[in-house]
Amino acid sequence: MTSYATTARADLSELRRLKSLLPPELKSWVTIEASTAVNPPLITCEEIGRDQVEVQVDLAKWDQLALDQRNLLFWHEVARIQQDTIPRDGWEMAALAIGLGGAVGELWVQDGLLLILALLLCGVSGWRLYHRNNGEKTLQEAIEADEKAIALATRFGYTLPNAYKSLGSALKVMIEQTPKKRQRKKFESRLDALKRSAAKAKAQVKANRVEM
Repeated sequence: MTSYATTARADLSELRRLKSLLPPELKSWVTIEASTAVNPPLITCEEIGRDQVEVQVDLAKWDQLALDQRNLLFWHEVARIQQDTIPRDGWEMAALAIGLGGAVGELWVQDGLLLILALLLCGVSGWRLYHRNNGEKTLQEAIEADEKAIALATRFGYTLPNAYKSLGSALKVMIEQTPKKRQRKKFESRLDALKRSAAKAKAQVKANRVEM
């Protein structure tokens, strides 16, 4: 019983700590909660209502990471919120189901105009789903969120080299712990992009010193 209470207090403390890492402009409409799903991702965020976003953390896995790694992964999610690239429950799946059902029904009753409208609805919703889930697009959004996470870290007192190092080591852990090849490849691509960005930032610092 004591162990459970201690764990609960530690979890609550960590959620409060993460809340303190939110930029002031987000604190009123972003909440941090422990994930209750079965086998959830380490950290994710989703829109739960109008002007309300929830960051969900798998605290059992989260506690296994170093503090700096947690911070940078958290700021990655914050960056996604700021960039408005978080997942949303869109109308596309419902529209696709309605369109397919309508198309089948109109084939039965042989109404050409309604069949065309149903197929058009299928096409539009299908294209929207493809565009939203496009692998290259989501990867680019993740890379941009990593860059923004680095900037957020410096805003909270990290030096640029330490911010890059912390996020890079966090991505390495994610690569090691991700069994699915496709998802692991995404983390590897993010790490490669981060290394290039770090090298570019280092070169820029050297150039600025020479100019001075």
